[in-house]
Amino acid sequence: MSIEFLQTYMPLYFQGAGYTIALSFFSVILGVLLGTGLALAKMSPKKILSKLANGYIQVIRGTPLMVQLFIIYYGLYTLNIDLPDFASGVITISLNSAAYIAEIIRAGIQAVDKGQMEAARSIGMNQNLAMSKIIYPQALKNILPALGNEFITLMKESSIVSVIGMQDLMFKSKVVAGATFMPFTPYLIAAVFYFVLTSIFTKLLEIYERRLKQSD
Repeated sequence: MSIEFLQTYMPLYFQGAGYTIALSFFSVILGVLLGTGLALAKMSPKKILSKLANGYIQVIRGTPLMVQLFIIYYGLYTLNIDLPDFASGVITISLNSAAYIAEIIRAGIQAVDKGQMEAARSIGMNQNLAMSKIIYPQALKNILPALGNEFITLMKESSIVSVIGMQDLMFKSKVVAGATFMPFTPYLIAAVFYFVLTSIFTKLLEIYERRLKQSD
């Protein structure tokens, strides 16, 4: 691997890495929002909400991400909805991630002692206020490691969007491999990029967890 190779193609890898980070970031934000709604719906005493949420989670977790990507990307196009590639990727990964995040959040909420809610209600808080001020903050500490792992997993799984031409890190690797006729080195560099990205975010998560423990 020469200096000329690095000068010519390394910018492509950084572009792809930026796309991958942005795709993962927006997908996990939307996934958390939707996953929270699904978790609350699944725990709802209203059976129809619980069944709908559970059905969605089962369907999403029981079908491959690539199939979901094709359905969103090509399905919306057949309905004359022409979304940018990036938006299609974010929507697909968010919908997929939400099913897993919903179960993480549900488990975190249920892990909080029921006495916390009873104590909050006894001092005059309504259920929504008690959830936002008492239950959620405690649940967040319980689920933070799992949410961090979900984000890291999502960052790696986002490479699947390259199959429909989205300009992520994996797609850029394919471009370099095609331009250089090198079947090994371009993907090895991509692996290094993914490793560095996941290592950075893992370290940031560990720092944040330590700060939460100190605040306790």
